[in-house]
Amino acid sequence: PQTDIVFLKVHKSASSTVMNILFRFGESHNLTFAFPLGGGFQLYYPNHFLARFVQGFSPRTPRRFNILCHHMRFLQPEVQKVVPSSAVYFSILRNPVQLMESSFVYYKGTSAFSHVRSLEEFLSDPYRYYNPTKGDRHYARNLMTFDFGFNPDGEVSPERVQLMLKAIESSFNFLLISEYFDESMVLLKEMLCWDLDSVVSFPLNTRDNSTKSPLKDSLVEKIKAWNRLDWEIYTHFNRTFWERLERDIGRERLEREVKALRARRAELARTCLQGTGSVAAKDIKDSSLRPLQYGSARILGYNLKQGLAGDTEHTCRRLVTPELQYSSALYKKQFPPKP
Repeated sequence: PQTDIVFLKVHKSASSTVMNILFRFGESHNLTFAFPLGGGFQLYYPNHFLARFVQGFSPRTPRRFNILCHHMRFLQPEVQKVVPSSAVYFSILRNPVQLMESSFVYYKGTSAFSHVRSLEEFLSDPYRYYNPTKGDRHYARNLMTFDFGFNPDGEVSPERVQLMLKAIESSFNFLLISEYFDESMVLLKEMLCWDLDSVVSFPLNTRDNSTKSPLKDSLVEKIKAWNRLDWEIYTHFNRTFWERLERDIGRERLEREVKALRARRAELARTCLQGTGSVAAKDIKDSSLRPLQYGSARILGYNLKQGLAGDTEHTCRRLVTPELQYSSALYKKQFPPKP
């Protein structure tokens, strides 16, 4: 199994669920994490990543960490200073149309979105609200492009797009697609030589459907045009994702493995969860399992069954622990507070 991993946690792309998978694997194999200084939750995002943002890194005695997975703006030469050269690099993408709809709800307080009532209003005249000099502009345009380290306001010429795609391809071993999450987990398992239980998960940091609204076709086209760089990245790597599955796994085995993954998830849900699945934050009885509520999104979580025995309780709790709480617990384990 691969134990040295760089995961570029792209915003609003099921990346919190992938992070939970990495947290659980790292914890059960006693691996080290490249945590943000002081136990924060982002590596000084939205600045480009620097090795000195990592707790315990020193240029004099460069210490290597097994897993780097907190939010960052990618800069490979700096990343290489904190992880072993054998590290596997991967990320996850989401259709830019749904990504923007989600960002609008989640980051409603940012400069570009705070003065409009709807995404439609914003896209009717984006430059009226969008200021490329603002430090939070990336939430409103080409968010994936930005997270990969590129300029979200860059021109969209065929040459520039090719350079960007080539740069991503040369840095990352593979990219997952959040719309095909289960197929992505089968690929992840294959690429990292992990077992099924290592990649099984419950969806985390997901929104209540009450804040989601269907988008008109005309609006979809505007979103694609406004996020053209993201669209180029997504369509290219969506294609190569399926080519890779076809080549490395094959359709028949893929179907079998997806089925096995879903069956295992359903079995764990029956073992671990009260009711049928996720619930609103106000209905979560254990406050340590309540996810952070952000923007105007309503983030869902889970209730565990009462009276679970030792190991089962531990497994179930880890599956539903929100990102911030899990990150803090692992940080304290790796850097115990001095008495």
